[in-house]
Amino acid sequence: MFPIHRPRRLRTSSQLRRMVRETVLTTNDLIYPLFAVPGQAIAKEVKSMPGVYQLSVDKIVEEAKEVYDLGIPGIILFGIPEDKDADATGAWHDCGIVQKAATAVKEAVPDLVVIADTCLCEYTSHGHCGYLQVGDLSGRVLNDPTLELLKKTAVSQAKAGADIIAPSGMMDGFVQAIRVALDEAGYLDTPILSYAAKYASAYYGPFRDAAESTPQFGDRRTYQMDPGNAREALKEIALDIAEGADMLMVKPALAYMDVIWRVKEASNLPVAAYNVSGEYSMVKAAALNGWIDEERVVMETLTSFKRAGSDLILTYHAKDAARWLND
Repeated sequence: MFPIHRPRRLRTSSQLRRMVRETVLTTNDLIYPLFAVPGQAIAKEVKSMPGVYQLSVDKIVEEAKEVYDLGIPGIILFGIPEDKDADATGAWHDCGIVQKAATAVKEAVPDLVVIADTCLCEYTSHGHCGYLQVGDLSGRVLNDPTLELLKKTAVSQAKAGADIIAPSGMMDGFVQAIRVALDEAGYLDTPILSYAAKYASAYYGPFRDAAESTPQFGDRRTYQMDPGNAREALKEIALDIAEGADMLMVKPALAYMDVIWRVKEASNLPVAAYNVSGEYSMVKAAALNGWIDEERVVMETLTSFKRAGSDLILTYHAKDAARWLND
């Protein structure tokens, strides 16, 4: 009686397949990134990211309401300031663009979780994630002085209403520095979502168009991780956990699902995966050319991130995915 085992029996109908499905994607898994810019009534599409816009605060609020109505529990805010300088003033000033957007969103949609990206590259005149040595054109960020900027930025974002602080600059000790600063300022209950394993990736290209954060010289390889390293990610997450991180992120997601799996296995903290701009734009470009079925590819990809171990997925596909899930 060959074959005795017939796994296909459990694939014979859509209902059976649903019943035995191991990994289920829901809107609760999604976080939608938004880019805030100064001005009013601004919605400027990012050329390299079809369907993604730089938005003024009033438009950010409109998006936040739509996101909430779709059942997506949270957004992450990035900012493009009116002026940039060596001290990244726009990142930590109380009237910074992310601070304004966070306050406006929390007033309009109080139950939506607002995550503030806590980095400096969008706000520095040179496009790097912190202070540089005067005259140094290599892009080697000065670690400890930069921690002071990150502390000020995190506190100002929490003060503005951000529910979660998400440091992304890959500075050594940034989680502990921010945790101490938040606690001293009275924000003991504000969690930290650390970009714990952030790689120096070519997949970030379109994001740098959206955030206007391309380095003016050098690159970020002295602080972001080498794409060839996986064990180093475990070292980074162990340090962040010891320093007080509440959640951990792996970025990018698509080419680093093995890292997501390792991080999930090594930690009991929630793990986020960032489905980054280059991953998004490749899918959109292929879909616009009619080469792929966009819905099926997106849903398969997002499900694979969850199957790999991610509890949260930051993705520019979030609104579309939510609509498809809700249909």
